[in-house]
Amino acid sequence: MKFTGSDLLVGKRQRSSSLRLSLQSIYTAELGVKEKTGKNDGDRVETYLRYVHLKASNPWCAAFVCWGLGQAGIPNPGSGWSPDLLPNSKVIWQRRRSLMKQGKTPEAGDVFGIWFPEKGRVAHVGFVDEWSGKYLVTVEGNTNVSGGIEGDGVYRRRRMISSVYKVADYIGGKSL
Repeated sequence: MKFTGSDLLVGKRQRSSSLRLSLQSIYTAELGVKEKTGKNDGDRVETYLRYVHLKASNPWCAAFVCWGLGQAGIPNPGSGWSPDLLPNSKVIWQRRRSLMKQGKTPEAGDVFGIWFPEKGRVAHVGFVDEWSGKYLVTVEGNTNVSGGIEGDGVYRRRRMISSVYKVADYIGGKSL
């Protein structure tokens, strides 16, 4: 049997879709995880932090994302530093720029980052769960209901797309 380029593309899309569903089930299973004392601690939080070689009491949004990617077998930076999750080679969308690589709309399992002017950098990351219209639905670690910079658990959030700075694709993009 002879395979064509379009057969290979279909196979790649199916693998990508399957990997996205697997990753989505991993990070959504963590919804409801809470810090033990509100100081970036607790069994699950410390599991995420250990994945990136950090101790309890460190901010853990990036650790949560890296842990989730790792559980799905997706290569990732293994870092607790939010900016590390948005390397230019992986960015598919960026606010205020006409950047949407390959006409790709962010989708479940992509990683979003939020810019904090007071820090002069991306200071929070999480998973895109849905991207539609003016809003996205996310699953994020080290956040809270009000969306403050220091959170207390893993939550599903609804954010305006305009609040997102960049989005990176670890599933369909180039390898690290």
